[in-house]
Amino acid sequence: MTRTGVTSSPPVLAYDGDCGFCQAAVDRIRAVAAPAMEAVPWRFLPEESTAPHVERLDREVLLLRGSLVVAGGADALAGFVGSSPSRTYRTVAAVLGLPGVRTCARAVYRWVSRNRHRMPGSTAACAVPPLPS
Repeated sequence: MTRTGVTSSPPVLAYDGDCGFCQAAVDRIRAVAAPAMEAVPWRFLPEESTAPHVERLDREVLLLRGSLVVAGGADALAGFVGSSPSRTYRTVAAVLGLPGVRTCARAVYRWVSRNRHRMPGSTAACAVPPLPS
């Protein structure tokens, strides 16, 4: 722990390992960009890290540093891709962070997340649960 109470461990991309589409997407990014950052199905992470964020983890990937959310959704994927040793993929991640591009990337991510059960490689586990009322 640091003096601010935040661990200095590197962030981990937490994703829904039960979703075939999500697993295929992470596997594809690993194959082409070879990110240095670790990606782990969130159910395999320590409960103290994930318990406060289960509702979000059912809907989006999160970059977690311990139990602290560093980024979510499109921003988390950009961080994952940006950890690549390849200048090309680090540039792609930087472009995804530009104001207009970031807005579009977030909108596309939300649409894909809501419709991931319709995507190639998806299974019934890919369906995003409805928001609690």
